[in-house]
Amino acid sequence: MTSPPLRLVVFDVDGTLIDSQDFIVEAMNRAFGEMGVALPTRAEILSIVGLSLHDAIERLVPSLSQASVAEASQQYKDMFIKLRAEKGGEAAAPLYRGAREALDALHKQDEVLLGVATGKARRGLDHAYDAHDLRRFFVTSQTADNHPSKPHPSMLHAALSETGAEAANAVMIGDTSFDMEMGRAAGYRTIGVTWGYHPREGLLAAGADLLIDTYAELSAALDKLWGKA
Repeated sequence: MTSPPLRLVVFDVDGTLIDSQDFIVEAMNRAFGEMGVALPTRAEILSIVGLSLHDAIERLVPSLSQASVAEASQQYKDMFIKLRAEKGGEAAAPLYRGAREALDALHKQDEVLLGVATGKARRGLDHAYDAHDLRRFFVTSQTADNHPSKPHPSMLHAALSETGAEAANAVMIGDTSFDMEMGRAAGYRTIGVTWGYHPREGLLAAGADLLIDTYAELSAALDKLWGKA
């Protein structure tokens, strides 16, 4: 019997595995408030989650100079660290229902490797890994520190290189149009999750192959993409 090919499943973090929206909105509001910049709406802030911090702030407030974008980026990082201390760390941002069980089930499959591709900095991802005991699941972790912002496919290309998987056997799972566009650009299949920060219509328009409404639907969705009976 021919052994199954190596599969790679790459997850976004914020809005897909972890519900960090309150942290992100509060940190962004504090950062802009400190600078005296008009505060974006909650919906506007959540719409840019997934981009690298610099690109996110540029998109939120296009009128800012590059110096002000850099200042706002640093203010956001500082405010996020303060919030982490105030609220008891990354554990205050919970995993979505069923996320851990889904990761555990996939992790137990010998032919499946798991990865992360996130707009978070490495420091933030490490905090999230430690707070939720997630590090053990992932063999490749790509962050904004070493790659262009989503939807550039650099992170997903690196994940293939590190794991030896082929793009035809890889799936990107995320909650934003940036995730779907990145996945398609890298030759991955894509699954959009509807509990995150972008609407289902946007996920479909960005090229999602499938949408799921709960983690209980993930296994069947992956089987469908991989052509299993």
